[in-house]
Formats: sequence, C-alpha cells, structure tokens
Amino acid sequence: MKYMNEGFPEDFILMGLTKYPWLDLPLFFVLLASYMFTLLGNIAIILVSQLDSQLRSPMYFFLTSLSFLDLCFTTTTVPQMLFNLGGPNKNITYIGCMAQAYVFHWLGCTECVLLGIMALDRYVAVCKPLRYSAIMDCKLCLQLCSTSWLTGLANSVLQSTLTVQLPLCGNQMLDHFFCELPGLIKMACGDTTVNEITLAVVATVLIMGPLSMILVSYSYIARTVFRIPSAAGRLKAFNTCSSHLLVVSLFYGPGIYIYMQPPEDSSQDLIKVLTLFYCVITPMANPFIYTLRNKEVIGALRRLLKKAISTMEI
Repeated sequence: MKYMNEGFPEDFILMGLTKYPWLDLPLFFVLLASYMFTLLGNIAIILVSQLDSQLRSPMYFFLTSLSFLDLCFTTTTVPQMLFNLGGPNKNITYIGCMAQAYVFHWLGCTECVLLGIMALDRYVAVCKPLRYSAIMDCKLCLQLCSTSWLTGLANSVLQSTLTVQLPLCGNQMLDHFFCELPGLIKMACGDTTVNEITLAVVATVLIMGPLSMILVSYSYIARTVFRIPSAAGRLKAFNTCSSHLLVVSLFYGPGIYIYMQPPEDSSQDLIKVLTLFYCVITPMANPFIYTLRNKEVIGALRRLLKKAISTMEI
C-alpha cells in the first residue's frame, strides 16, 4: 500500500453498509432510486418556491434553503456509495475522504441550526401573525440563513481539522460506508480523548441548542393554537407546523444517538443504519412531507404543471 507520508495512507477501504457482498447490487438500485427521488423532490420544491409568486413568504424561503441543503447533503455521500456498491473497488482517496468529512459535517451542522431557525419562523407566523411580515423581513431571513451556514462551517473546520491531525499508523480499513468523523476517530492509533470530548461537547451544543429553541417555540405555538376559536383555524395551524416537527424528528433522532453517546456504548451496525437514515432517507422524505400536507405547495405545483403543458401545446 502506498503512503502520502508516514502513517497516512493514499487511500482508504470503505467496509460498507453490510458485511454481505450479495446485498451490494440490491442496495445499489435502492440507493440510486432514492437519490433520484431526492433530486427530483428537492429541485421541484426550489423551482416552485422561486417561480410561484404566491410562495414568497419567509417560510418558503427557509424551505428552499432546506431543500438546497438536502441536495448538497445527500450528494456528498450517495455518489461515492453508488460507486463502491456498483463494482469491486471499495476505495476512496485520502484527500477525497477528508474533503467528504469536512463537507458532510459542515452541511449536517448547518441543517441542525436551520431547523431551529425554521421553528422560530413558525413561532412568529402563528403567535404574531399581524407582525410576521415586518419581523421576518428579507434582511433578517438572509441573516438567519447565513448564520446557520457559517455556524456549520466554523464547527466543521474545528472538528475536522482536529480529526485530520490524528495519527493513523497505516490503518486503511474504515468501518463505514463513507468518511464521517466518529469513524475516522476510531481509526486513530493515538490518544483521541480531546477529539471525543470536543465532538461530544460541540455536538451537544449544536443539537440541544436548536432543539431547545424548537421545543420552546412549539410550546408557545401549541398554547396559541388551542386558543384559536375555529376548528378550521386550528387545523390549518397544525398542518403548517406538523410537517416541520416530523422533519425535526427524522433528523434529530439519529443524530442524538450517533453524536451524543459514548463511542464504546454504540453499535457500529446500528450507527451505519441511523447514518443512512438521516443522510439518505430524510433528504428524500422532506419534499414529500412538506408537499403532501401543504395545500399551497400542491396548488403551486398544479399551476406550474398546467403552465408547462400549455406552453408545450403552443
């Protein structure tokens, strides 16, 4: 095996999602299909939000940001997974692995913060509807969205840089299907105490901070919704917020288990399944969750389809 320098291999061997090679081909087609649905669903959300004048509220601005983030998030991992599943080559270059770790951690942290910001947006929309447009103006929305991206980037630079500096002593086998920080830390042959503590502390702040914001926001939202006199009004408010709550549950649940448990208490097979869930299944499900329960998005999709069909007929 070739080495870039002492202790650092030129490439890694990804052990994959399962130990059974005969599952590689079925998994390849399942992942390919899910990736296509992810691309189509999130691109559709972005196009509808940008092209339909009736979807120009802050909620759809943040939904567009989430869809773009999900596109980048899943593209960071799935193409490499498809390459490894589709042939005998299970390698990834050292440079590619480190780049994947940096970008994946950046996007994952960004989504944590963005979901918290979206809960704040729902709080203002439901609890302060008359001031919603004035409070959540274009400038504030851009600032909040930029904050989520910059926070994720700062955390990724810190965590990934600490991980890259760990000695590997020639270890080449990575027990994962892509390059993620907890898996890379386990490969190290030196003292990883600082890395594990830093990862746990920062993950706790970045997960529990936005999650606390979400819980507080929805406690106020619930109190306001129950005060709405009409059943139709309560149902509309519930439908608007329930989609976001479902997305939060799908994303935060696996993340809490993976990043907030001591490494020795975690099952690697379960970690792989949960990681697959939040980096593949959740980005694919988000567009369907938001569109199936949102009459405004469904109406906008119908209008765009009718417009496209009429243009083709001309």
